[in-house]
Amino acid sequence: METFAYFGLDVGTSSTKAVLVAPDGTVIDSQVQEHSVTRGDHGLVEMDMRIWWDEFKTLYPALLNRNDVRVKGIGISGMGPCIAVTDTNDEPVAPAALYGVDQRAREEIDELADAFGQDFLLERYDSQLTTQAGGPKLRWFAKRYPQVFASGARFYMPASWIIKHITGEYVLDRHSASQCTPLYSPETREWNADMVQKIAPGTELPRLGWSHEICGETVEVAEVPELASGIPVIFGTVDAWAEQESVGAIKNNQLFLMYGTTLFLVANSQQRVRHASMWGTTGTREGTFNMAGGLATSGALTNWFREISGERDYAKLVEAAQGVPAGSEGLLTLPYFAGERTPLQDPDARGVMIGLSLHHGRGHMYRSLLEATAFAVRHNIEVMEDAGASIESISAAGGGVTSDLWPQIVSDVTGRAQELRRESVGASYGDAFMVAQALGDVESLDEWNPVAKVIEPQDLPVYDDLYASYRTLYTATADIQHRLRTLQR
Repeated sequence: METFAYFGLDVGTSSTKAVLVAPDGTVIDSQVQEHSVTRGDHGLVEMDMRIWWDEFKTLYPALLNRNDVRVKGIGISGMGPCIAVTDTNDEPVAPAALYGVDQRAREEIDELADAFGQDFLLERYDSQLTTQAGGPKLRWFAKRYPQVFASGARFYMPASWIIKHITGEYVLDRHSASQCTPLYSPETREWNADMVQKIAPGTELPRLGWSHEICGETVEVAEVPELASGIPVIFGTVDAWAEQESVGAIKNNQLFLMYGTTLFLVANSQQRVRHASMWGTTGTREGTFNMAGGLATSGALTNWFREISGERDYAKLVEAAQGVPAGSEGLLTLPYFAGERTPLQDPDARGVMIGLSLHHGRGHMYRSLLEATAFAVRHNIEVMEDAGASIESISAAGGGVTSDLWPQIVSDVTGRAQELRRESVGASYGDAFMVAQALGDVESLDEWNPVAKVIEPQDLPVYDDLYASYRTLYTATADIQHRLRTLQR
């Protein structure tokens, strides 16, 4: 009897993960391929877009050759919003600009903000222009490669680039498009052609669709003989939103937390919501809108500390941190090691660790880093609710939930419970679910991935005291952080 499976693939900041999922939601097999981004002068954080396709060509055959299955559908997601520019023959013109951690377009942000007004942009497009916005980055490319745009240019994100290779379709999902502020209209849910003409004339725009809809079928690809033709492929989306799908956190008044290289927050609403320091987006499903926020670092911090401490095993650092009381015995950290995105929107912010004494060890420091990200989550939640977002429940996923310590600290700091599902594979699992649902093979995520545990908050008054100090510490040291940033240039 033939065995069917759904294939999901997610291109992340530090690795690409592929998964095969059975019709009942069980993970048959998965594989990861690590990669790295390039950091350059003037805030550039970029990656050769050809890596995304190369990794599909490696991971898809690897899973198919290890498992006797027939792929029934394919879903793909990736970090975003990224801006990767090609000519109309799909030849890359430069490395892709990554999401908000890439700060190359600060001049273009100021230029467009002066031209249109940030208040107007917020009212019309649900977001002001920040380093997260795709529009200024596309303009950055247009100004530097005018000959390409004069003859026609395309832009891709990780999912759409791979989809182009396996289906021949030039498409993008509406959620990803909504992060290309101000090129997309959240009112019409279509491209704003007039704004595209003003910002990056000569751009050929991809066809839009909802993340869980079928955008096309696979064609024969000589480089991947294991890829059969005629397999349905969905539009896909940005990694955090695919991971949101993987735990069913798409309901109204629900918040999703993604513990990854950066920590991301997505609050769901049935109406447009906006705040000057957050990102308003279209959701993955028709009729859904989001208020989103994101830290510039989270898992990147724990990886940094692991490397400088010389400890290869995260479990040993977690064990050391578990032996330290809440509050890290008076050690407080600002996690802005790569600037901060929401709600500060301060790319020149820098990390601060205060209260150090000779009795503090690596367990204190590691725990303080985790507590710092929890304080940042609390800050984001407060801003979201002040802006009118309603948060009745929280679901979490990502690499950071493999141990209970980090989500427990976040629940303790925020005073809110978090649901964790049985499978925490991540965005690639969400991709597989969306294509299975698109094909009518599964109705609800609950069938595939039931809730496995709930992290309940503990009453720890020390965190309220430290949170107040956390908020004060940024204000008190921001000027110093900015001066030090100039030395780092």
